[in-house]
Amino acid sequence: MPNPRLPEKHNYLEVQDLKKTFVDKKRTVEAIKSISFGIAKGEMVGLLGPNGAGKTTTIKSILGLIKPDSGIVKVDSIDCAANPREAAKRMAAVLEGARNTYWRLTVWENMQFFAGIHGVCAAENKEYFEYLLETLKLQDRRDTEVRNLSSGYKQKTAVACALAKKTPLVFLDEPTLGLDVESSYELRAALKRLQSEEQRTIVVSSHDMKVIQDVCSRVIIISNGRVVADDNIDDLLSLFRTRNYRIVVSKNAYMQHPELLMAELSQGFPQADINETPDTVEIAVEFTNPFEIYDLINTLSGFRVAIESITQEQVDLEKAFLEIVRREDGVCG
Repeated sequence: MPNPRLPEKHNYLEVQDLKKTFVDKKRTVEAIKSISFGIAKGEMVGLLGPNGAGKTTTIKSILGLIKPDSGIVKVDSIDCAANPREAAKRMAAVLEGARNTYWRLTVWENMQFFAGIHGVCAAENKEYFEYLLETLKLQDRRDTEVRNLSSGYKQKTAVACALAKKTPLVFLDEPTLGLDVESSYELRAALKRLQSEEQRTIVVSSHDMKVIQDVCSRVIIISNGRVVADDNIDDLLSLFRTRNYRIVVSKNAYMQHPELLMAELSQGFPQADINETPDTVEIAVEFTNPFEIYDLINTLSGFRVAIESITQEQVDLEKAFLEIVRREDGVCG
């Protein structure tokens, strides 16, 4: 079914019922079975999916690098199939595994070249190019040939070249690939700054869930050639937020009848995983009712045990993603 976001008139990118099948002599692969979503102007959205889910085919179909079998793609209300040149003027991309820069050119020369292809005059936009270098921490590498850069600087140069085109829509496929922890943090901070200041529409595809959770407010998850989730990250996480607790209590001189405590815990909370050591009792339990935690506390209080810690399992995007994909695989299987 079409994504309910699509009828909204402010969507800058609209994808409706996109389908693509690859056929060779040995087999037929239905890469995209039916993909529909819309992205509003100024949004930074994460596009996720396991290997073979269809996300790369989807991105390349939007960019015009692959011709889909059917479906509609519109950028700024322009039909990409009917007016590919006009649509292309509004898009830029950094694609994983693609040659996104010329290695014998310097960082600065690459930015000038790729911006020029898109009709952006380097002389008129020198200040903006300098701003990109500063934001992406590339100032001291501006006159270095790309072939002499580390993999992290090469990746940041590719991002700089894509942004130098000043297109309203940018696709970044694995933008932090090859970056160390510090460089990854710097790039994520730069993307958030650029998106906030320029209000570009940015689609980020990555296997690094921390990147998506850090820079995006919304995520689209593709599995088996279909969109299986499309929601704000906070709302998505709330669906999988559990009431899993781990409580550690210490045995002390005031503790009364430890054998009775173990028996009462086993009887009153049969779903709990209880591990006893000479000094502590660890209780791992999931509650369906949020008030059951008080029943457990009251039970422990009755035996005068000292509670050392109470922790609740936190759900992150990676856990939510894995759960969604597993459910989808179970349905499809």
